[in-house]
Amino acid sequence: MTQQEFPPPILLVEDNPVDLDLTMRAFSRKRLGNPIEVARDGEEALGYLDRWEAGEPLPAVILLDIKLPRVDGLQVLERLKAHERFAKIPVVMLTSSDDNSDLCRAYDLGVNSYIVKPVDFGKFMAVAEQIELYWCVLNRTPR
Repeated sequence: MTQQEFPPPILLVEDNPVDLDLTMRAFSRKRLGNPIEVARDGEEALGYLDRWEAGEPLPAVILLDIKLPRVDGLQVLERLKAHERFAKIPVVMLTSSDDNSDLCRAYDLGVNSYIVKPVDFGKFMAVAEQIELYWCVLNRTPR
């Protein structure tokens, strides 16, 4: 099997250990085929731009929190969408922020979807299943 035949990774950008664990458990229970790569702050997420430039596979989708240390998620989104090659990577804000100004700013910067994290684990599992189904199975992006 060549490297291109492997499912592309999902980049999860999350600093909260509880939310990170919840997300990983939800994907694990759904037996997600895509490998999960984790960045724990915005600066670490921006480091992926260099890695992708060096030839690492682009993610199928980026799940991005807004409230991150060092560089916030909206700044990460802005940098991604300003990059000619990486602007087409789907970005889903997966955040606890229900603030309308965050929502509007994210869409102004080119986010593909904005999901407020459910507090209930069962509902979160349903969200994870929908993310997997839509962004990793059904959605097609240019390569």
